[in-house]
Amino acid sequence: MEKILIITGGSKGLGLGLAKEYHKNGYRVISISRSKAKKLYFEEQYQCDLSKTETIESVLKEIFSHLDKKNTLQLTLINNAGDLGTVNTTENLTPSDINYTIQVNLTAPLVLSSQFIKLSKDWNCKKQIFNISSGAAVNPYESWVMYCASKAGLDMMTKVVSKEQKEIQYGVSIVSIYPGIVDTNMQEKVRNTPKEQFKAVQRFIDFYKHGDLLSPEQVAKKIYHLDVDGELKNGRILDVRNV
Repeated sequence: MEKILIITGGSKGLGLGLAKEYHKNGYRVISISRSKAKKLYFEEQYQCDLSKTETIESVLKEIFSHLDKKNTLQLTLINNAGDLGTVNTTENLTPSDINYTIQVNLTAPLVLSSQFIKLSKDWNCKKQIFNISSGAAVNPYESWVMYCASKAGLDMMTKVVSKEQKEIQYGVSIVSIYPGIVDTNMQEKVRNTPKEQFKAVQRFIDFYKHGDLLSPEQVAKKIYHLDVDGELKNGRILDVRNV
């Protein structure tokens, strides 16, 4: 019986860390990302620009056409891919900036989750969706309006879907996870933002200088163990640093 992980953004950063951790523990890992991982830790990779949300449905259908529900013990979707977007105050954002970031951070996870639930509706196995959210969903940062708003939306999506699926036979469990401050390209982008565009930039420079960033591997291991230990219960919104 297979344990299957479908993950977005599995080619780098936290996504690659999660893909490696689950693969190491015997999962069949399927990555959906804009670019393919340079070093293959898993065989199945689908290229998809998640900002073009109209292409997502066909990718999910293609993935599911290669899965066997009778031979599946566990099926997990991790909505990991995300984008900080342009770091600037609201009046300095263009319509295309806004559209792109909201599409990647909120619309794509919604479409993916919708299709995942639909395509696995009659699968009698453990089914889960993990949304990689952020403390920015509840803590407003100036110049991060798109990121904060989209992550808040992702958390609300988690709450709604958890209620919808709670009483359904073969329902899907869904959680939102705050991974903490992870040493990824996004953090590098934050540190390199001019102070006039992002007032809190020094705080993030200090996180880096003081060694406060967690590695993708550390966070992936924590999430995996929370999963295995049954901590990721339907409807939970949790910060990995507090559990």
